[in-house]
Amino acid sequence: MPTLKILTVFGTRPEAIKMAPVVKELRRYPEEFNCQVAVTAQHREMLDQVLKLFKIEPDYDLNIMQPGQKLEDITTRALNGLSEVFRLSKPDMVLVHGDTTTTFVAALAAFYQQIPIGHVEAGLRTGDRYAPFPEEINRRLAGVLADLHFAPTNTARSNLLKEAIPEKNIYVTGNTVIDALKATVKDDYNFKIPELKGVDFAKQRIILVTAHRRENWGEPLEEIFTALRDLVEIYPDVSVVFPVHYNPKIRQLAADILGKMDRVFLIDPLDYQPFVNLMARSYIVMTDSGGLQEEAPSLGKPVLVLREVTERPEAVRAGTVRLVGTNYKNIQKSVKELLEDKPIYDSMAHAVNPYGDGNASRRIREAISHYFGLTIARPEDFAAK
Repeated sequence: MPTLKILTVFGTRPEAIKMAPVVKELRRYPEEFNCQVAVTAQHREMLDQVLKLFKIEPDYDLNIMQPGQKLEDITTRALNGLSEVFRLSKPDMVLVHGDTTTTFVAALAAFYQQIPIGHVEAGLRTGDRYAPFPEEINRRLAGVLADLHFAPTNTARSNLLKEAIPEKNIYVTGNTVIDALKATVKDDYNFKIPELKGVDFAKQRIILVTAHRRENWGEPLEEIFTALRDLVEIYPDVSVVFPVHYNPKIRQLAADILGKMDRVFLIDPLDYQPFVNLMARSYIVMTDSGGLQEEAPSLGKPVLVLREVTERPEAVRAGTVRLVGTNYKNIQKSVKELLEDKPIYDSMAHAVNPYGDGNASRRIREAISHYFGLTIARPEDFAAK
């Protein structure tokens, strides 16, 4: 039986986190798969943190990141570089993840060379091509190009079916981020970051915040930060930990509104391992990110999403996530409710996580084997319990 060469491609930290378990799973079966890794390094430093954590050495590293890069710069450099990588590697399948520019470009480059494409975390949709931007279009374009679609949930599967993707090409796997999370959170984890030494996890209720999306720059972020400032003043047992994005506009605004507050810890972005262990010790998560909407419910943490729409509606329906937008009054109302009403807090914290059971990578491996005829039986789909 010939060994299948599977080339996984990613370029950012979120992709690396979610693809690392897939790489590890494929490499557990060297008699079936020769799993190689190509990185564009669309984001350099934050990507390297994850590669080091999961002990992944890329076979190809394009290192395309440049200061002040524009979307068209990322697109053209990645397309030229990956086209050459694919010609050299000659993979049997290219695996891409999610919705980054690297995702779309890798799928396009593979299509140009008529290489089968597997899309991990396929089928997420908001229905608004500009929210989030440019991710919504990236994932739609990758979906048009892909041959295999690894949908994390039945909702994602339904989205793909509506777009006329053949049912036989869709596998519901759960989300690989749960696989990564289960391997990384430790009860005895000790933080080495000096700023976190001042956080009283035993006596304080910690609100973990991430906010960086382009559509929230300016007035929306000002509303978010002002609401956080006033909440800390109202509740003496509440602390805010905010790993602030490196974008200077975000950092300056955060410093202006929150910088002089007691019990507000503005810290640099964290590596994945300390970040998820910080999330495990938090009381509430507030975010405009996508991945945290999947991770936090696995840890029993209510999530308030600082966006008007989400491509992850399953958690909203399940009750683990609530869309609050960026309006000051909405944020205040939702946080106060969770801080003051224990039954409401518990209902969010203990709701069923619809995103995975830690076996998504195995299902993806089994689906690839099935696609290439190595196994007869189609793998069972993930179903939230």
